[in-house]
Amino acid sequence: METKRIPMDMVIDCVSGAHFSGWQPSTTSSSSPTSSHQPFIIGVAGGTASGKTTVCDIIIQQLQDHRVVLVCQDSFYRGLTNDELKRVHEYNFDHPNAFDTEQLVETLGQLKSGQSVQIPIYDFKLHQRSTDRSRQVNGSDVIIMEGILVFHEQRVRNMMNMKIFVDADPDVRLARRIKRDTVERGRDIQSYAKFVKPAYEDFILPSKKYADIIIPRGGENRVAIDLIVQHIRTKLGQHNLCKIYPNLNVIQSTFQTRGMHTLIRDRDISKHDFIFYSDRLIRLVVEHGLGYLPFTEKPVITPTGSIYTGVDFCKKLCGVSIIRSGESMENAFRACCKGIKIGKILIHRDGDETQLIYEKLPKDISERHVLLMDPVLGTGNTASEAVELLIKKGVPESQIIFLNLISAPEGIQCVCKRFPHMKIVTSEIEEGLNDQLQVIPGLGQFGDRYFGTDDS
Repeated sequence: METKRIPMDMVIDCVSGAHFSGWQPSTTSSSSPTSSHQPFIIGVAGGTASGKTTVCDIIIQQLQDHRVVLVCQDSFYRGLTNDELKRVHEYNFDHPNAFDTEQLVETLGQLKSGQSVQIPIYDFKLHQRSTDRSRQVNGSDVIIMEGILVFHEQRVRNMMNMKIFVDADPDVRLARRIKRDTVERGRDIQSYAKFVKPAYEDFILPSKKYADIIIPRGGENRVAIDLIVQHIRTKLGQHNLCKIYPNLNVIQSTFQTRGMHTLIRDRDISKHDFIFYSDRLIRLVVEHGLGYLPFTEKPVITPTGSIYTGVDFCKKLCGVSIIRSGESMENAFRACCKGIKIGKILIHRDGDETQLIYEKLPKDISERHVLLMDPVLGTGNTASEAVELLIKKGVPESQIIFLNLISAPEGIQCVCKRFPHMKIVTSEIEEGLNDQLQVIPGLGQFGDRYFGTDDS
């Protein structure tokens, strides 16, 4: 009896309330070389007193093996003028205009380029910045930018590698805000209904849509925060590898792609569902890889008689699958490229040793761009043998794009060092290889699972 397909929302809801939805490895394409000193920037936003600082403190504590600095948006409050000070109880501290956004953008840009900066020190009772003191922040591996409106400004968002929104019950936030404002900041509790709540609804809540990760219940949700720290560690590994190897490209991670990965990694999934969700992921990888092919400009006439200047697809293209797992990627490849030629390479692997057994490639392959397909990049030895064969057949290294679903860091280092002009496109970077050279956490024997020849 066929197992019912698992609803995607059930998968996402199972992640202890931590929603992964759209993390981008970088605001610039990973195909472009980046500075080796460029840090990983995490934005943490949310309503007032939602637990943002608690979340940041836990993340910093658990990332002790990295240099981490915290920059608070509160430091960039504008000092009030004399007229504003006279009517301080009518001043809205939760409005975007309360902050010196230009200085914030400039400061974050300097930190992103590895420079040291001076952060203002703001006195919340005097509503002024200190004129004789500031806080020096040096370049670091990880920069956490925290504040109620850090997602409001697009220039700030564009510099972030990961965006986290901390959610909490409004009543809980109100109780915390009253305590903080009356005790620590000397403000009137009446400001909540007059300024805080409207500002949350007008500016903060709408910025929630930009978040990659949403943490319900704020700092109390330790399970979710632990999962996020693990997620950050994984993405830091990806971020560092993408900085080291500009020919490595990781497709955009969304809650959809992570949900599909959750399904195909589940050992108890049915064969039908495994194939269904694998095909969806493979097609995303293929489409991403096709985006690196050369295009020529092409004008066409639309049904309205207007001229549309678009692009013409690369004509000289073929696929090559590494038998047998690579053949699982052919259906998605053919769905994207009508009538495409696909060659085959069979390589026997025994530990670190590889041996070419069989190859059947298009006769004019040296004149084509080649999309090499293998769903799992492990040690990199098989992939390297296949690429060497293509190069011997006359294919320029720069005209080869290697597509896979998951990649071990060891395989990435092996292939990227050996073939720096070949692009690699993958959907996720794994933790590594175990003693048996299996990719961890991995997908198991992908070919056996896809074609139904595994033991189960």
